Amino acid sequence: MIRRLVLENGAVFQGEAFGSIENGMGEVVFNTGMTGYQEILSDPSYCGQIVTLTYPLIGNYGINRDDFESITPYVRGFIVKELCQLPSNWRSTYTLDEYLKIKNIPGLSGIDTRKLTRMIRTAGTLKGVFAGADEDTDVLVQKLKQTTLPKDQVSQVSTKTAYPSPGRGKRIVLVDFGMKHGILRELNKRHCDVVVVPHHITGEEVLQLKPDGVMLSNGPGDPEDVPEAIEMIQTIIGKVPLFGICLGHQLFALACGAKTEKMKFGHRGSNHPVKELKTGKVSITSQNHSYTVSSVDDTPLEVTHLAVNDHTIEGLKHKYEPAFTVQYHPEASPGPEDANHLFDQFLEMIESIEKEGVAVCRSV
Repeated sequence: MIRRLVLENGAVFQGEAFGSIENGMGEVVFNTGMTGYQEILSDPSYCGQIVTLTYPLIGNYGINRDDFESITPYVRGFIVKELCQLPSNWRSTYTLDEYLKIKNIPGLSGIDTRKLTRMIRTAGTLKGVFAGADEDTDVLVQKLKQTTLPKDQVSQVSTKTAYPSPGRGKRIVLVDFGMKHGILRELNKRHCDVVVVPHHITGEEVLQLKPDGVMLSNGPGDPEDVPEAIEMIQTIIGKVPLFGICLGHQLFALACGAKTEKMKFGHRGSNHPVKELKTGKVSITSQNHSYTVSSVDDTPLEVTHLAVNDHTIEGLKHKYEPAFTVQYHPEASPGPEDANHLFDQFLEMIESIEKEGVAVCRSV
């Protein structure tokens, strides 16, 4: 069946439909990863977006039960150059086509994804809509121009109620703004006693859980659309050690008086080099974000990491309180594990603060 992608700039890409028969609208973005399409598909940070994969052959190892980053995918569409219908992998339980049908997500294959990617890099991210062969292009373009995409993505993907992931180690409150399961896996691997809480939790409610530390998760959309989270972070800074990832990094920055802005086409892929300013060490990182921290002037924040490619801010720490954040994904699903040690650094910071507290108590 023929399916078209119509963009707000009037461009049209025609190819073969797969997945759901329903058509959808969203912001068209691209990811440069060569592998990991299942993790990309199930990453809540893509909520409301139509994802283009630049690697030409997708679906060749199918879909398995273990590599999901959320139970429910929130992407509005999936675009590939060539779709593999006969995957070869002993873990595979569905083809990509079968899985998208189950989850009611439309797909498009057989288009020039290189051309589409270059267009996005030139014009910036664009609104797009999937359509049938007979639908009027001019009408669709006009509709796209008049449509404002939803800004409540975090409320769509965050858990509605708190729940535990028990362990015998440090009590970590994980604030879910669109959490990837990889973050929870890394904390569980370190025996943490995790309580996952919704995005609208207040600072007082966080502190009532008596955490040893607080993690701010990744998530979709503009950080300025989550003012309640900014207020929560302002309440807990200095009262409990804090570690933020991606959207959590941006929200932490805003809570400290920094500024954020939307990027032209964002960072999405598993091969982004990031430099740690203190040591000069470069790590290859997994990234997925549309917004960046643009300025930390006149704030209590220090820049710790920069992107090698475009020099955008990739890491922050508070100058006076036990808190640090990164824009990239140390849980790396998919992606390299160069930055995985940041979870250990977080727990070491907690232990250090606890030892200082004991020392102060003994000296009084």
